[in-house]
Amino acid sequence: MILSTLLSLGVQALTRNRMRSALTVLGIVIGVAAVIATLAIGQGARAAVQAQIRSLGANTLTVLPGTITAGGARSGMGSTTTLTPEDAIAIKRECPAVVAVAPAVRTVTQVVWGNQNWSTQVMGTTADYAIIRQWPAADGVFISDTDVRGAAKVCVLGSKVAQQLYGAAEPVGSTVRIRNIPFRVIGVLAFKGGMGMGGDQDDVVLVPISTAQHKLLGITHVNAVTVSAVSEAAVDAAIDQISDLLHQRHRIRPGADDDFFIFNQKEIATAAESSSKVMTLLLASIAAVSLLVGGIGIMNIMLVSVTERTREIGIRRAIGARRGDILLQFLFESAFLSLAGGALGVMLGIGSATLITQLARWPTMIQPGAVLLAFAFASAIGLFFGFYPARRASRLDPIEALRYE
Repeated sequence: MILSTLLSLGVQALTRNRMRSALTVLGIVIGVAAVIATLAIGQGARAAVQAQIRSLGANTLTVLPGTITAGGARSGMGSTTTLTPEDAIAIKRECPAVVAVAPAVRTVTQVVWGNQNWSTQVMGTTADYAIIRQWPAADGVFISDTDVRGAAKVCVLGSKVAQQLYGAAEPVGSTVRIRNIPFRVIGVLAFKGGMGMGGDQDDVVLVPISTAQHKLLGITHVNAVTVSAVSEAAVDAAIDQISDLLHQRHRIRPGADDDFFIFNQKEIATAAESSSKVMTLLLASIAAVSLLVGGIGIMNIMLVSVTERTREIGIRRAIGARRGDILLQFLFESAFLSLAGGALGVMLGIGSATLITQLARWPTMIQPGAVLLAFAFASAIGLFFGFYPARRASRLDPIEALRYE
């Protein structure tokens, strides 16, 4: 039998039971679509996490207050207030692996302009903060060293705060009130985006750290010191240098608890990368189960088809069809079902991922490699699960097949 004849007979056999064939294809369609959609969601989430981490600043380290022991009681991170602006100055001056340092203090309070108000985070920092976070002012200017030295009552608004207070009006040059103290708006930050866990980086007001300490909070310590290493390769050296310096400045004895913690942005990025990979694999594995179910459906239908067409197989064998011809015909039918299901599943998967992005606002990323992998896997499943029924059909005894009713 020539190939065209095998193809024609296979198509005729499948169209003879259209509903059954369509339901069999549906199992593969759902499986392929689920794999593509889940991989797109996983890759999209992974890309979003990476973008958020990059938006926090390249080669960034964060120094936070650490543990303290008082009266025999040990307290954890944040229980001490030993970090000072002088520590930040010393880190920048004495650590060669550091290029920029920005101490910070934070509070949440109401910001008022005219008859509009908005509760937001007010952070006191320095001019280096824009360098570390790679966060320029989209309008106006950023806080300067002169503003910090003079404890100037100026502020820079995050884009969300500017939108909430001013709408379409121009913020730069106006005056807002923070804890009933007037501050002149000198700039509006560029849009930065979310930071995960429901946070919004643009929901912030920046003021000179000296102003925040003396006029808003009445403190002399700082809540954190953000540091940028000269390069990614210098991050470990920067950690060692900062740790040694703070040990000296805080007179920490060997073996005693550090009164500070140093968080490495690279470690956070690596952990997030590993978590997203695990989640993507988990989602894809769950979706792949539906592909296996679809393959089992193909085997089931092909076995039923062999039983129903036993007499037909006997007639073809009697008029000269070889075992290989029968095997190829049934293999073609199972392959056609899986290929058709794979093609429809690819379209449905891409459409589903696009719809999820538009309706649910979830980030998705469709990769050609994932699409080809899902399609190839579906085709392989069709051939794998179709081989046993095809082999069984080819091994039927012609005489017994002709007698079958």
